[in-house]
Amino acid sequence: MKYLEEFQNPVLARRLLDEIHAVTTRPWALMEVCGGQTHSIIRHGIDQLLPEQVELIHGPGCPVCVTPLETIDKALEIASRPGVIFCSFGDMLRVPGTDRDLFQVRSQGGDVRVVYSPLDALRIAQQNPGREVVFFGIGFETTAPPNAMTVYQAQKLGVRNFSMLVSHVRVPPAIEGLMTSPDCRVQAFLAAGHVCSVMGTEEYPELAERFKVPIVVTGFEPLDILEGVRRAVLQLERGEHRVDNAYARVVRPEGNPAARRMLADVFEVTDRPWRGIGVIPASGWRLSERYRAFDAEHRFEVGDIATVEPAACRAGEVLQGLLKPHECEAFGTTCTPRTPLGATMVSSEGACAAYYLYRRLGGTSATSTRATSTTAASTTAATATASTGKEASPVG
Repeated sequence: MKYLEEFQNPVLARRLLDEIHAVTTRPWALMEVCGGQTHSIIRHGIDQLLPEQVELIHGPGCPVCVTPLETIDKALEIASRPGVIFCSFGDMLRVPGTDRDLFQVRSQGGDVRVVYSPLDALRIAQQNPGREVVFFGIGFETTAPPNAMTVYQAQKLGVRNFSMLVSHVRVPPAIEGLMTSPDCRVQAFLAAGHVCSVMGTEEYPELAERFKVPIVVTGFEPLDILEGVRRAVLQLERGEHRVDNAYARVVRPEGNPAARRMLADVFEVTDRPWRGIGVIPASGWRLSERYRAFDAEHRFEVGDIATVEPAACRAGEVLQGLLKPHECEAFGTTCTPRTPLGATMVSSEGACAAYYLYRRLGGTSATSTRATSTTAASTTAATATASTGKEASPVG
């Protein structure tokens, strides 16, 4: 298949659903580790089309959501300082810190700018040599290479008024952290195809073997996710636990060698705190010693920040797959996109935002919803449109 609409084909969707229903004999719990996949699942009702025994658990796959509150507060402190131009992607501006967000900093006179690439921030630094320009560098393995390239370019070009506040996290240690939790119910993972397109799949076989869980590398459109579920359920039913690449036209076992070399040069692995989860060993990156001069956290000396999480926010449980968004007492009442308690409600990849946007507000029995949705599967797939802008993988 060549075109995006082919990955929303209702006939193929019905065929995949029929196969999943036919092979499922026991209850299984699968986790998708990508916020883009979560939004696609909820938007197209994929979780409601599956057999009642197959549960999709939403994992900590939203990079904005797992950025720790302490780092958000450090960003707010830096952005508030005179002479600073603070640059960020747009989805960070509404993320609440302890007592404000970046929009409020901007309304109070801070120079906060939305950029579409870290190189835009570097260009702003070149155009404003008398001011400090800071880029908020967050995300998983997908956004880390362009951020690394930007720091590399800043050093090469001698742009000394540029720095980066880094909060990059890595997926494989997060999977390990989830699987070692005593509350974990996950029996298989749908791995994020765009992450694996950068890093490859070599870190996953050891995890699959150690924890006896299938890991299926999956795309983002309806057929991609259904095919990923089909392969995962087949492995579970057969008692298998291996890595299966269902996104083969994009993902290679070795990933992107050039991107990985850049990451190895600019960053070094470090322990990272994840918002609502805690510190996961070796789960993040920081700037290596060679590029430490571009580390905004050191440049602005914001090491000691006192933070306070909202007591009513249960985003940490949502991120760990222990709670569905609508099961939180604050969801849709005291916590909305206009009055968010946590990042999961305002991020474009947050699970709470997906449930709110697509009206998954609770109150409908899962059984009746699944029955209604299953009879309408072809309609759902036929009317699906691309919501993530990501390329999808072939079926079969």
